[in-house]
Amino acid sequence: MATVTVRHARGSYPVLIEPGALGRLGLVAAERLPGRRLALVTDDHVAPRLAAWGCPDLGARRFVIPPGEATKSRERWAILTDALLEAGYGRDSAIVAIGGGVVGDLAGFVAATYLRGIPVVQVPTTLLAMLDASVGGKVAVDTPHGKNLVGAFHPPEAVVADPRVLADLPERDFRMGLAEAVKHGVIADAGYFEWLEREAPRILERRPTVLAHLVQRSVEIKAAVVGDDEREAGVRAVLNAGHTVAHALEQVSGYRVPHGEAVALGLLVETRLAEANGWCQPGAAARIRGLLTVLGLPTRLDPALRPDRLLDAMARDKKNRGGGIRIAPAAELGRSEPRDGSWTVTVPPAAMRAALAEGG
Repeated sequence: MATVTVRHARGSYPVLIEPGALGRLGLVAAERLPGRRLALVTDDHVAPRLAAWGCPDLGARRFVIPPGEATKSRERWAILTDALLEAGYGRDSAIVAIGGGVVGDLAGFVAATYLRGIPVVQVPTTLLAMLDASVGGKVAVDTPHGKNLVGAFHPPEAVVADPRVLADLPERDFRMGLAEAVKHGVIADAGYFEWLEREAPRILERRPTVLAHLVQRSVEIKAAVVGDDEREAGVRAVLNAGHTVAHALEQVSGYRVPHGEAVALGLLVETRLAEANGWCQPGAAARIRGLLTVLGLPTRLDPALRPDRLLDAMARDKKNRGGGIRIAPAAELGRSEPRDGSWTVTVPPAAMRAALAEGG
């Protein structure tokens, strides 16, 4: 079993990656959550599949939530928190979150705040969650003003990633996760980007050994970044490449544009804008567009999503400073660098409007 260690201020935690790893969840819980009363949080899509995936009976009460981004709300946080209180869970309890990014973010935020904080083990079941949401300790809920605006930093005790469960993912959901892998290549590893280009056919066939390598390399990249900047005070901002535009697309579309597809479009728009302003060497956007196309991800914005509404949503992005819209562009394909001491740059609204008007 491949293990990637993620460092944080209070220690570290393992990310365990192997086809069949879900079957070892009981051993992980016994080692990382000894003596604790467990609450298993999952959703209506995942819960019926757990037995078939070989997930052991943890002796945990299940709390099953509706699927979808709308569930990641303060209202659902309150419902889940109240359910734990009513069931008598104390400070000797812990949460096991099994599901995609919504389950991981919501259950992680509940863990961060319940009785001032209890441990959580993250078990991502989507590619997007394996590559991104489950690693790094950021947990949050959405508000009408934007994504992830109410949250905390709460590292898990462990992450268990089983690429075998990806065989059950709907095609669109599987492809969405690949956008984060592309992003990792763009910001940190040109060789990994080239591997994605070369291995795209086998990735789309969901070959287990290929997916295991994909998950491991992406997790290694993210672990290296968050280990150097746990609370997003510096270099961790590079992980937000594409996300200024992406979060606006999600919000303005009412989440009809899902996160992975929004990231793909955001990477294109922001990289093209960075090339036009001399922040990124020319040619990166064309390579990104080519890889996204092969992976079956979108490369054109929906013209119904008007630039003025997208700009309004961007104005409330967490990365903004002094009222300016900020993006985190790579300096060239596979490398990021700070500019004037910051890993993000301010984009004039007129320049962003023009980039959006071009449509991706």
